[in-house]
Amino acid sequence: MGGKVSCTLGEVKNRADLVIGLDYPRWRSFWQLLRRTARRLVTREVICNGNRESLGSVLSHDSILIWHVAAFGRARRRMRAWRDDPSMPQVLLFDSPSALDDWLAALPHR
Repeated sequence: MGGKVSCTLGEVKNRADLVIGLDYPRWRSFWQLLRRTARRLVTREVICNGNRESLGSVLSHDSILIWHVAAFGRARRRMRAWRDDPSMPQVLLFDSPSALDDWLAALPHR
């Protein structure tokens, strides 16, 4: 599940064995989004269904940057509530890319 993908609690409970959450600080998350958005503006990279970032979309009221500012706290509260809910599948929250990398490196290799 990405932060922009909405999932109901029932969907997660019924379909997941493990939930991984990227609980990065707001500044890191916004900086990564800003860099990716700027790169896509410059390179004209196709992002979804043939769409491309445009200056108009980045500056509009539907901007992904504005959405991030508005939704970040809500998504963080949801992830943490799921982690603390004993009826949920296991929820692992990682607060940095290095913490996630360490966890992935410790997984058994197949």
